[in-house]
Amino acid sequence: MRVMIGAMLFVLAAAGARAHEVRAAIADFITENDTLKIEMSLGIEPLMAGVDLEGLEDTDGSGVASEVDALRALEPGQLVERLREDLPGILEPVEVTSEGEDVPLEVTEIRVPPVGNTALPRDTVLMIEGALPASARTLELTWPARYGTLVLRQMDVEEGYTGYLQGQSSGPIDLSGGNAKGALGTFLGYIPVGFDHILPKGLDHILFVLGLFFLSTRAGPLLWQISAFTAAHTVTLALGALGIVSIPASIVEPIIAASIVYVAVENLLSHRLHRWRPVVVFVFGLLHGLGFASVLQEFGLPQNAFVAGLLGFNVGVEIGQLTVIALAFMLVLLAQRVDAGYADVRTGQVVYAITALGFAGLGVVLDGPAFSQSMGVSAPTALWPLAGLCLLCFASATFVDRLHAYRRFVAMPASVFIALVGAWWFIERVFL
Repeated sequence: MRVMIGAMLFVLAAAGARAHEVRAAIADFITENDTLKIEMSLGIEPLMAGVDLEGLEDTDGSGVASEVDALRALEPGQLVERLREDLPGILEPVEVTSEGEDVPLEVTEIRVPPVGNTALPRDTVLMIEGALPASARTLELTWPARYGTLVLRQMDVEEGYTGYLQGQSSGPIDLSGGNAKGALGTFLGYIPVGFDHILPKGLDHILFVLGLFFLSTRAGPLLWQISAFTAAHTVTLALGALGIVSIPASIVEPIIAASIVYVAVENLLSHRLHRWRPVVVFVFGLLHGLGFASVLQEFGLPQNAFVAGLLGFNVGVEIGQLTVIALAFMLVLLAQRVDAGYADVRTGQVVYAITALGFAGLGVVLDGPAFSQSMGVSAPTALWPLAGLCLLCFASATFVDRLHAYRRFVAMPASVFIALVGAWWFIERVFL
């Protein structure tokens, strides 16, 4: 029980970390009369606080989260005054070159939203200009890795450039257009974007899928639920990306949290698939699709290959979901076989004891900036809940003489765990 409470606290900590999430910066640029004009939207406070955003999903692990929150608490005028002092140092590592020459950048306007919830990012808009060489034909922008992710979009030409920069150069961008990838390149390029939104960034979607998984690992019930969920979020992902349907995140996010609670609690009340559960999952999937669409709207889809990008993103999401299910199935398979009498009890105990200790030990050994930056969460947050699941499987193997040991000692406690996290998210998103 102590181990489960500990694991639960760590996952709840991860849930809370979403409140201090790090979002990608977005830079839309045009060229006009040999002048480069960039409109950049970004959370500027972490950069002002000196946070290294490379691979970071939230600022809680930065060591200066309180300083970031203090900057977010400044009124717009105060932040602008402070920012003008910091801007030269912030812009220095952002390199723009054209025809082999450096393009000096100057901020011409700063727009800061009013103070809101200081635990949430606010997007400051910087209007930036730079003088290009006469008759410039290309430019190249380099974005520093410690500033996180930049979505760079060329807005004033046909087939303009769209790039996802994480500490690298855009490469030469033709100012007359024609930089866009073809349909196949766009499709392949958006698959990792969709996958990344599930693993490691989509903790709420991960828990919803696990809620479906812990009702039953049999192929029939799982296939019905995943199919309903996939069909639903595919529809609203497309409608949301096209701008046909738009619901504020303040409504969508709490309902997503409520959907997690619902499927987890139903797992406690029923051990089999009722005919109406796929319908409910379909309805919740519609809301999850709008959550996916918000990511695509932020990232942007190329107009010349809109469908290819949309399909690639959706395929990436599906691969991410199937990866979650596959990993969960691999962890609990032996416990199920022991419960069914197909595997030796002692084998199950030994395997799960070693695996639990392995995950727990790795959580300690790997804890540090390198893991957090590469995975987006700390090593204990990622690995200790897996150790907790292995301990549940150990208990299932140990008490296999009890009726339905796997359900009693694995599926039900895991569902309680998921329901508590979802309930906390609901409270956080509605009231905090």
